[in-house]
Amino acid sequence: MYYLKYRPHTIEELDNTKPRETIHSILKSKGLPHAFLFIGHKGTGKTSTARIFAKSVNCLSNAYAGKGKSIEPCNMCVNCKSIDKSSFSDVTEMDAASNRGINEIKELIRETSLMPMAGKYRVYIIDEAHMITNDGFNALLKTLEEPPETVIFILATTNLEKVPKTIVSRCVLVQFGSAKIEEIVHMLKRIKVAEKLDISDESLAVIASHCDLSFRDGAKILEEIVLSGKTDVTSVITRVGIRSIVDLHDAIGKKNVTKTLQWIKEFNGSGGNMSVLLEELLSDLQNHLLLLNKITGTQESKVFYSLKETISLMKLLHDAYSQLKISPFPSIPLEVALLEYYDTMKMVRN
Repeated sequence: MYYLKYRPHTIEELDNTKPRETIHSILKSKGLPHAFLFIGHKGTGKTSTARIFAKSVNCLSNAYAGKGKSIEPCNMCVNCKSIDKSSFSDVTEMDAASNRGINEIKELIRETSLMPMAGKYRVYIIDEAHMITNDGFNALLKTLEEPPETVIFILATTNLEKVPKTIVSRCVLVQFGSAKIEEIVHMLKRIKVAEKLDISDESLAVIASHCDLSFRDGAKILEEIVLSGKTDVTSVITRVGIRSIVDLHDAIGKKNVTKTLQWIKEFNGSGGNMSVLLEELLSDLQNHLLLLNKITGTQESKVFYSLKETISLMKLLHDAYSQLKISPFPSIPLEVALLEYYDTMKMVRN
């Protein structure tokens, strides 16, 4: 899989600019923090960065081993290779979504009392850290306050608001945010060159603009498109779900049930992505809402709804988006939302 095969292995290879610069500065400094909190959207490189950090501080051939001035992992020594294979005794990765209780945390804390076996630091990477229970966080708090000198914690989360403030205050925060489109394009071009793919930069730009600002999702979409054998920009636009969206807006604006359902049927049948389609519709509506309220710097609107229609549609489509994960058929939430919208507008007129 592309997103695994082309995962960054050095700090320099990190596509997400801001955390790359932050981690580089921290590793170049003389004293390392004992606890980090990586915060950001899914697929923005939090886990990859944590592994690179673990390699850097445990590498046998860089500045941390007293050899040269580079803080980059060499990716050649036995420690770097073991970390890449998830078989290094001094690096522990834990998914808090399935190991969230106090017993799992207590076991982890007991391990911190042990000296590193093969490296310089024991590094604990806890993904989805916001899923840890309150009792688990309370047990972890004491260790974060007074950790052994050879221990580093890296907590990663997509939901900072669910992490207790007592935990946050004891960590160095590294903001990942959402990936920028140009950063995703850079990553996709890296894969294109390595795989010798016959796909245009225009197609890559379409993928980057419609992958939920996620490096991982961008790589997955690229792989799906390559496997489909249709890499021309028209096919890519259809695949990611933005083909003829103006036609859909036109059908919605005219409250034409037949044309609306027919458009959705054809879109779904051609392999269109409903999640991306809903995001595009909501983005258009948000932009239109700003225009209606005379917000400067707004793009020209693709749609012509009234304020009441815009607000009603945004609410219904937002609800539809939240229903996608539990719907047995991906088109149902959008179809129901638009039929409800037409019914609501009909009652308003009457």
